[in-house]
Amino acid sequence: MDHYIEFHLLPDPEFAPTQLMNVLFGKLHLALAELGSGDVGVSFPDGDNARTLGARLRLHGTAAALDRVMQINWNTGIRDHVAQTPIAPIPANVGHRSLHRVQAKSNPDRLRRRMMKRHGVDAEAAAQQIPDSATETLKLPYVQIKSLSSGKHFRLFFHFGPVEVMARSGVFNAYGLSREATVPWF
Repeated sequence: MDHYIEFHLLPDPEFAPTQLMNVLFGKLHLALAELGSGDVGVSFPDGDNARTLGARLRLHGTAAALDRVMQINWNTGIRDHVAQTPIAPIPANVGHRSLHRVQAKSNPDRLRRRMMKRHGVDAEAAAQQIPDSATETLKLPYVQIKSLSSGKHFRLFFHFGPVEVMARSGVFNAYGLSREATVPWF
């Protein structure tokens, strides 16, 4: 993880930066899923557990891994809205940070069905144990993307780990996120 590419959203009077980030990230997710290599991470240098991710997205990995991602030509259709840097080395003496997905327990009906199936309780008992007030609301930055399996749109929430001195290695998922691995933070 010694190189990066940065994508900077360009101002557009027709589209909000969050809409463009949703499209950019959705296309990137498809490319990372197609590769399935687990060696490319993402970061949002303007985000920090705030409500938005900002206007920049970085890909991190080796020069060869980043080159493989860019060979897919995944950013077709969004190029007019994004400025892209060439693959460049990570600057010296940077921090490191993990980014991982957080899933809210936002649907009590789903939680009740799961409880009924796993624990063999009836609907009334499940409703008593999981009331509607159990809905969890997250105040984390997110992108809204479309699920390929269900076709439904959902929010993918991000948690930014603390900035660390030492990098940790590990595998990244098809969103470019990892609980164990860090990406350079600068």
